[in-house]
Amino acid sequence: MQPPSHRAVVLASGGLDSTVTAAIAKEEGCELFFLTIDYGQRHAVEVERARQVAAALGAANHLVMHLDLRAIGGSALTGQEAVPKDRAGHERSQGIPVTYVPGRNLMFLSIAAAHAEVVGASCIYFGANVLDYSGYPDCRPEFIRAFEAAVKEGTKAGVAGQALHVKAPLLMLTKADIIRRGIELHVPFHLTHSCYDPVGEQACGRCDSCVIRREGFAKVGVVDPVPYAITSGC
Repeated sequence: MQPPSHRAVVLASGGLDSTVTAAIAKEEGCELFFLTIDYGQRHAVEVERARQVAAALGAANHLVMHLDLRAIGGSALTGQEAVPKDRAGHERSQGIPVTYVPGRNLMFLSIAAAHAEVVGASCIYFGANVLDYSGYPDCRPEFIRAFEAAVKEGTKAGVAGQALHVKAPLLMLTKADIIRRGIELHVPFHLTHSCYDPVGEQACGRCDSCVIRREGFAKVGVVDPVPYAITSGC
């Protein structure tokens, strides 16, 4: 692992993908500035998990911001609509799921860009993935490139020629590949939370996020260390 050579803002949800992304940023020699957004999500337990992950990975700073997207609604994660359960792979790949939060990644990356400009970070690490969530429009490489272009034109640092790069190292990896990378980096998977609809502090085991995670660990042949409300399947 390289000693820290430059600063990076890491969008840290407390989930598996963002935690592996943070570990990659650390391996690449970045001083980690964690940014977690508490947006009124029903799985708010992930905010506390993000704090634990930040401590475990030795983040230099962890900013937790509150942005209540329940006022906007339009998502099962911020409203009363039921979170889909027990869906097969072909069902998950059809259209944009109800767990899509309108404008979430656009807003999160904008806040991350502002934070990066203030702390002098040269990049944002973002745990987006297009293979497992093909229906999310704000997890595509086209979106990331467009956002970088907007930051270049719309920030003081950008117009001064100080480019801000958005790095999404997991973009084209399967969940199994992400888990393998995390194992290589000794990621504290036991601290992470992926579930959209937890039962208390336990993952439901049935939402899309849980199913994809459980399938990933099963493919790798490693036991997922987080507790689930159900024990069957995967």
